[in-house]
Amino acid sequence: MSSRTAILLLSFGGPDKQEDVIPFLENVTAGRGVPRDRLEQVATQYQHFGGKSPINDQNRELQAKLQAEVNRRLTPGDEAIKVYWGNRNWDPYVADAFKQMVDDGVERVLVVVTSGYSSYSSCRQYREDLAAAIEQLETEGIEHSLTIDKIRRWSDHPAVVEVLADHVDRALDQLSSEMRTSDKARLIFTTHSIPEYQVVNSRAGSASEDELWGYVEQHELVAQEITRLISERRLGPGERFTGELVYQSRSGPPNQPWLEPDVNDYLAELPGQGVEAVVVTPIGFASDHMEVKWDLDNEAATTAQELGLKFERAATVGSDDRFVTALVDMVYERLNESPMSERPSLAPVGAAPDVCPANCCLGHGDPRPALCGADS
Repeated sequence: MSSRTAILLLSFGGPDKQEDVIPFLENVTAGRGVPRDRLEQVATQYQHFGGKSPINDQNRELQAKLQAEVNRRLTPGDEAIKVYWGNRNWDPYVADAFKQMVDDGVERVLVVVTSGYSSYSSCRQYREDLAAAIEQLETEGIEHSLTIDKIRRWSDHPAVVEVLADHVDRALDQLSSEMRTSDKARLIFTTHSIPEYQVVNSRAGSASEDELWGYVEQHELVAQEITRLISERRLGPGERFTGELVYQSRSGPPNQPWLEPDVNDYLAELPGQGVEAVVVTPIGFASDHMEVKWDLDNEAATTAQELGLKFERAATVGSDDRFVTALVDMVYERLNESPMSERPSLAPVGAAPDVCPANCCLGHGDPRPALCGADS
């Protein structure tokens, strides 16, 4: 294995101190016309965490564990594979990671994105970031021989569902035995709401209109598999918990259709159904970052308390060893060009392709250049 191969952990980014919050939010909302007072309102959320987003430390831990797992697999005679880290919206930026790779003599890059689903913001936009970073290098006159490949979408990997199911199990253990029943406890799975047009565009790679497979379907699979596993572990034959997929963190204008229901609106319906406790699992997020800590641990937990519901929040996949192992497995799948039939996946359509289909996950307006796709 050549030392000219590297792994890039590609993530969203976040501020490390209060004075970085507004510049960070300006990066996130660039070109969207978000008023300053709205940015300042969001910035108050970061004040509860001392102006520091949890995401950076979580990515540092994931980077270190990915490096350790890669090192563990090296055999005598193999050359090292270094794991780099780059962000979309804050330091370290993707272009900076690429510049370091050029200095280190890297030629092939395997990209691991901290988002496991298909949509513009969770897939295509990261591919645009990669293209923009390469363009920046070339604009600055930096010669390189980087070839960029992205590993496949990871949300349907069995290890991901196993980790999340174990987290749900632990959250259920925090409820009283009287509440841990299929009629009194509700399993709620959350992900980021997105505009409905992005939902349609996320299905661009579907084989047919009868086999739609995009953002919503991918999340529904994970929610259903976790619900099945938890029901089998904890309930008798024929019994099953109710598991529902809902949405959080909507940020678009009110006149634009986004995915619903919001988690807080859904919680409001439950007391009338006899539900006494909820376990909320953020399956759409790789780590317990700001939107999980604020939107769920603060806002949704407060809503549940006001409704008289016992609230427990299960952890994300984070840097669980099984998740790390699965990510590195998928890196080697790509490197070794493993047959698609041999790649673990719970999806009925099989493992996601290495190369995104043409026009996959388009955003609004004219498409920007993007790498790692059939139309790159």
